[in-house]
Parts: sequence; C-alpha cells; structure tokens
Amino acid sequence: MYGAILGDMIGAPYEFDRSPKTKEFPLFSRETEFTDDSVMTIAVAEAIMATMGEPEDTVKQALIQSMRKWGRKYPYAGYGGRFNRWLKASNPQPYGSFGNGSAMRVSSVGWLFDTIEETRRVAKLTAEVTHNHPEGIKGAEVTATVIFMARSGKSKPEIKDYIIREFSYDLSRTADEIRPAYHHVESCQETVPEAITAFLEGVDFEDVIRTAVSLGGDCDTLTCIAGGMAEAFYGVPEDMKAECKKRLPQDMLGVLDYFDEIMDSSKQTS
Repeated sequence: MYGAILGDMIGAPYEFDRSPKTKEFPLFSRETEFTDDSVMTIAVAEAIMATMGEPEDTVKQALIQSMRKWGRKYPYAGYGGRFNRWLKASNPQPYGSFGNGSAMRVSSVGWLFDTIEETRRVAKLTAEVTHNHPEGIKGAEVTATVIFMARSGKSKPEIKDYIIREFSYDLSRTADEIRPAYHHVESCQETVPEAITAFLEGVDFEDVIRTAVSLGGDCDTLTCIAGGMAEAFYGVPEDMKAECKKRLPQDMLGVLDYFDEIMDSSKQTS
C-alpha cells in the first residue's frame, strides 16, 4: 500500500490544477503529506484484513465502521462534501456516487486475495458502501484488478487487454495526448483510465508517479491510483518508502505493518 500512499502524498501539492504538466518537479517538500486518499486506504485495508472469509454483510459493516472511525480520527484530511456528510450521518447509506474515491482506497484488495474473481468481488463491496453507481463500482474493480494482475506477474499488454475487454475503458490515448487539456475532475471514468495510462507508460515506480502528476487533474487521487498499480509491478524504492514512513502517524504505520505481516505469511505458505 505504500505505492498508493506515496502517490497521494506526492500528488497532493499539485491538486486542483496546480500540476507542473511536466515530469520535472521535486518529489518531496514540506507540502508532501497524506490526504483523505491515504486515510481511507488505511481504513479499507484494516476492515478487509479483519473480515477475510466472512459474509458480505459482515465485510460491509466492517468497512463502514472502519471508514467512519478513521474519518473521525482525521477529520481535516480533505474529504468530499457528500462523503464528509456520510462520515457524520447517524445512519450512513450509499449515495450513488461515481467519484474516484472508490478507486483511490481499494489498493489493499488487489493484494489480499488469491484469484481475480475474489479480488473483483471484494473490490465491489468496498465501493458499494458509498459509491454504488456502476461507474463507481467499476473504478474500484478496475484498480484492484490491475494491482492483482501486476503483482501476479502479468505483462502490461496483458493487463491492458484484460481491462479493455472486461471493463470497456478507453486506453487508446497516450499521456502526451491526455496532458494538454486534462483538468481537475473527480469521477472514476475520467481518473482511472488516466491513472492506468500513467502506469502503462512509466518505466519504473518513480517514473509512473512523475507521469501521473504531470497529467494534472485530481493529482493526489490519480497518482494514488497509479502508485498502487506501480508498486504491484515494480515494488517501491526503499528511500521513497522511508520518506513515506516519516510522514505517517503511528496508527497508520501499525496497519501497514500488519498488512506486511499478512503478505509475508502468505508468501511463506504459498
């Protein structure tokens, strides 16, 4: 999950159409800090790790409880208006959103399951508690699917072909074609394909991050999504992971440590 969180942190200073529109920019500065994307990535991971193998209703209840708990712990992380109201509601219900929030928080799901079918099923659950519009669900499924395929050793052409075939995303534009007119937009359908393009074109983890930021738009979320994909394909450089850890509180680091324990255990038993 460090890839997603680094993407959020590095993209955050350039949100709201402040992107340099170039890959030449400082990766880390005083403004490099986590936002709601990281908080909800942690929240979803904690809920999913606690309910693996449980019925769908149990998983959804855990997601709601975890997301609301973490949202209240970090109330000023930059949540969208409708999601912020959901966090505070006495009886929170999904609200038909196709916003990119469903895609930015789902990276852990791409790692925690053994089949693409299970990955997609659980990714759908993580979206449905808030973003139950078909495009919101699709954005989460696509993001988790790319991560699953990347960490399973699939090539970029294989990943691209599967996403086009299964989800009908248009991945025909290059980053150079996207960049000039691309602007701040918060929908899945205008963020996830662009994040995939950054992942497909990047030659290593850092290059994916730089490519994503250079596109502009909703930079923290787009780069969070792309960073999760890049980690699954390339891994995260240790120096960048160290910079990430320095900027996270202990409670978040605890969830990340537990996630790493689960992943290490699964490697030993596979």
